[in-house]
Amino acid sequence: MTYRFFIPAPVEAATGPTAEVYQQLREDFLGPVPTFQALSPAPDVLAATWALMREALLAGDVSRIDRELVASVVSRANRCRFCVHAHVMLLHAHGGHELAEVIARGGAPRDPRQAELAAWAEASRTPRSAAWTSPYGPEITGSLLALHFINRIVSALLDPDLLPGGLQRSRVVRSAGGRFHARMARERKEPGRSLPLLDAAPTAPPAWAGDSPVGVAYAALRNAASQGGDLLSDVARQTVAATVRWEDGQHPARPAEWASKLVLDLSGMDRVGTRIALLAAFAPAAITPADVAVWRLSCPDDADLVRIVAYGAITATDHIARALSAAHA
Repeated sequence: MTYRFFIPAPVEAATGPTAEVYQQLREDFLGPVPTFQALSPAPDVLAATWALMREALLAGDVSRIDRELVASVVSRANRCRFCVHAHVMLLHAHGGHELAEVIARGGAPRDPRQAELAAWAEASRTPRSAAWTSPYGPEITGSLLALHFINRIVSALLDPDLLPGGLQRSRVVRSAGGRFHARMARERKEPGRSLPLLDAAPTAPPAWAGDSPVGVAYAALRNAASQGGDLLSDVARQTVAATVRWEDGQHPARPAEWASKLVLDLSGMDRVGTRIALLAAFAPAAITPADVAVWRLSCPDDADLVRIVAYGAITATDHIARALSAAHA
């Protein structure tokens, strides 16, 4: 696995909250995988991202095949090749072999209920255009939101190949990887175990999540990731928020040119920071080494890069979540 802009500290060097998250990743997931290592310079964002994914996608008794279907289709809608293959492999791990390969090929499930679920997940990329809301419970809905955030982090900070040499493109490799992880993947995870890792600051969970741990985790992620906006001015933050509303998840045809035009009226480091945040929201793979090099002139720490990317990612994700809030108002 190649990290695009920095190499995180070794897993064995982790201490404090980061080490605690890594320990839960070993116990409940596939270990401290690159997705989470890339977030390690910002431990609060790391912990909240893990908590949302664990409580929504992994814990409890809702069908894991349904949740992995949502995860893989959202990843496909967001053009995150790494995450598509990761969740296709996890579909294999849960025995959904035919479904996994349908999704890998870009198709729609044969089963009408699964096809409806996949169409719902696909439509969430553009919630206003699709008049999108959720008829599903916190775990399914939270899985969708978790992947919208994670897709953007992964596409911004990691290379797109899940395995060396693009081996994940082979059906045999995907199936074998799923079978290898099947026992761990199918073990039941008790809800709520990740919540002690979160910042104790009280944040009201969203109405769509009820009293589920998923809502607590989502609120924590929204709070932690939104703090990256403090690296920008008020005008720059308004530019990001307004663009996310106006564009409603549309894929820019030429992301670099699109972002450059939107930040022309901003000054100084606001220009490059806003550009990175906008690309993180819409086309994270289009963030370039040149963007990052200019950003580092004023914000040299890896943590600041993670936070500005996370800010763009959560702004886009919360645009989708707000459709749910309106439905529950």
